[in-house]
Amino acid sequence: MAYRWKPVAGTFDQHELDSAGLVREFDSQESAERWLAEFYEDLSDLGVGEVTLMEEDRVVYGPMSLLA
Repeated sequence: MAYRWKPVAGTFDQHELDSAGLVREFDSQESAERWLAEFYEDLSDLGVGEVTLMEEDRVVYGPMSLLA
């Protein structure tokens, strides 16, 4: 199963996220969560305000704010 973070709020541009390498798939929920802990500031800097963790097409949890 593939996990991914889906941006759901903010002023982000999907193309910018793709170009910055911030659109990824993960083999496990744990690896997705570790990645977000490392890159949430980068996502926020590009205008992502909230994300939802997806497993394929199923919502695992979220939306979750990236704002402090």
